[in-house]
Amino acid sequence: MCGDKILKVIIETCLLSEDEKIKMCELVTGAGADYIKTSTGFSTGGATREDIKLFAAHIGPNVKIKAAGGIKSLQDAQDFIDLGASRLGTSSIVKILKKQEVEEY
Repeated sequence: MCGDKILKVIIETCLLSEDEKIKMCELVTGAGADYIKTSTGFSTGGATREDIKLFAAHIGPNVKIKAAGGIKSLQDAQDFIDLGASRLGTSSIVKILKKQEVEEY
């Protein structure tokens, strides 16, 4: 943490090789960050299941994962949580939930 603030480091995973992602996990952990996040949403791709698995395998125990981008369904959301994400960044989830509510009636 930065004092009483949460430190979240955003990694543009779509622009990095697997080795670079692993190195970023090490650097983020070593820096004492609270979160590592998969993307800003402004590049060519968002979170992937493979990236969340990779992060979970290579971050330290005090670093949490925020999956952002590419979460378009409740199944996507559940998959990312099951793989180790603590937070999800998606503008679609409210639409998804409202659609499910309508379909349930």
